[in-house]
This record gives sequence, structure tokens and C-alpha cells, in this order.
Amino acid sequence: MARMHSRKKGKSGSNKPINKTYTWMTYKPKEVELLVLKLGKESKPASEIGLVLRDTYGIPDVKAVTKKSISAILKEKDILPELPENLTCLLKRVVELQKHLESNKHDMTGKRGMILTESKIRRLVKYYKVSGRLSEDWKYDPKRVRMLIE
Repeated sequence: MARMHSRKKGKSGSNKPINKTYTWMTYKPKEVELLVLKLGKESKPASEIGLVLRDTYGIPDVKAVTKKSISAILKEKDILPELPENLTCLLKRVVELQKHLESNKHDMTGKRGMILTESKIRRLVKYYKVSGRLSEDWKYDPKRVRMLIE
């Protein structure tokens, strides 16, 4: 698939192995769920939970073991944050760009980056409203973002 804001095709990524059985792993699905909940209560995002489980516990794929994604496990126990993780990261990027543009008013590349990031945010908000992850009255406001993130 082509990239969103350029004419390039994008990089090819790595593929997970087809065989989903991991013979070396000693954790049972209930133990993996408890680890996910423990890390979720420490207010770690889902991607970071996956990295910690992979690197420290040797669990390569939570979904292959528990038949549920990390987000689904967190949602069952009401630990999932109200804003999705990728939207939060984009909002943090907008805040950093706003701070940068306050001191560097003539940075046209920064202004373009701000425009592209805001368009990604609007696209994501539209998707999350349709899928029900965000409420219908949630609205992206560039002036209010700094208070929302900090």
C-alpha cells in the first residue's frame, strides 16, 4: 500500500511465522492474561506491554496464546485508556510541533508536518467514532490538545 502523504510505496515488513504453536513457552493462557493485567495496571500502553512480554518473559505473541489481543484483555477488565494509543501518540506529536512553531514561526517544514499530522488525527478520529471506540461528541481541537495530553 502506498504511503499516506508521499508518492512512495513504503517498506516491506517482516512476516510472523505461520506456525502459531510455541513449544518452548511454559506460560498458560491464564498466566499470560494476569501478566497483561499487571502491566496494564502500571498504565503501560498495549504496544509496550507486548514488548515487555516478548523481551522479559519470552512470550512472542499474546494473541496466539490467549486467543485474545492485549487490547481485548484490557477492555474486559476496564483498564483500557479512553483514548487509543496511536491517537495519543499523534496528539503528543502535535503538542511538540506547537511548542516548536511558537519559537520558530518561519519553519515551513514544521508547519507542513503539523498539517499532515492533524489530517492523520482527523482521519483516525473519524474511524474511531464509526467503530465506537470514541464517543460521537468527541472533537479534535488544536487549542485544547495541550491540556488533554499534559
